[in-house]
Amino acid sequence: MYALFSIVILVLVVAALVDIITRQDGQVKHLPKVVWVLLVIFLPMIGSLLWFVIGHDYDTPVVRPQLGAPRRRAGSASSAEATPTAQAERRISSTEEQLASLDREIAFHAEQARIRRIEAELAERRRLAEGP
Repeated sequence: MYALFSIVILVLVVAALVDIITRQDGQVKHLPKVVWVLLVIFLPMIGSLLWFVIGHDYDTPVVRPQLGAPRRRAGSASSAEATPTAQAERRISSTEEQLASLDREIAFHAEQARIRRIEAELAERRRLAEGP
């Protein structure tokens, strides 16, 4: 009986610690994450129960990072695109795509600066041509 009770408490403490550590700071209520971790470590039963009752923010969804490379399904593209994970992967661009986008942005701003210089030069020439 005591062994079962000890195992339940151990599982509760480990679950609380993992949940606290994997949450973002905005998803933790009332106390900072470090204080919650210390509370669960020093008062295992009470700290874990308090975490799940008042410290855990159930309103915000948890996005847990995936380990390893994402697996792609060989099924239809429409079923893969319907999942939120597939939509998030589609939004994430590779490093090369990000660099190409930055190069395009730099070129655009350089072209805008060149246009402004030419317009200022034309305005100056018009002012000089009209004379006093």
